[in-house]
Amino acid sequence: MAKPDDIPEIVERGYVLAYSRSAGDFNVNAMALASALFFILTFVLAIPPLLIPAVAALCVAYYYYPLKESMPRIGAGQYGLFIDGLGLLSWRMIKNIDMVSYTSRVAQTHELHIHLSVPIEQALLADWRNLPIWRLLMKLPWHMKKDEIIRIPLEPFEPRADTIRVTLLRIWDYCR
Repeated sequence: MAKPDDIPEIVERGYVLAYSRSAGDFNVNAMALASALFFILTFVLAIPPLLIPAVAALCVAYYYYPLKESMPRIGAGQYGLFIDGLGLLSWRMIKNIDMVSYTSRVAQTHELHIHLSVPIEQALLADWRNLPIWRLLMKLPWHMKKDEIIRIPLEPFEPRADTIRVTLLRIWDYCR
């Protein structure tokens, strides 16, 4: 975690978050393996209905494939907050950054909620919502809640959720 004295250095270098190395292991590897197994069984046993689970498993592996990539998904610098598939949000257009925890029967999940003071179209310095056709069906690191709240699930990222939030808050306070 960054100390307050390190904030100018982090802003200059940029703060970048990629998905954890093990985030998509099961979703991608197991589903790709299941898909291959069903495709082989379809052609060896000549049972065409087995194509349905083969294609379904392949679609799940394709959707979660970005979890296996090491590309930056979230980043922060002097100009704003970068979110993959969304764009670059101006620091001045962010009203608040909260972390919300949801508890289910077995697990607790954390989300970063970025509240905007203006509609999303005005808050973006660079709009990257028009994705290439091959990327449209893949997982994005964000969701919209209403018009002014961007939700980012923090579970797939390497640092702990509170560390991510504290670092982004420090950079936000320094840069705006």
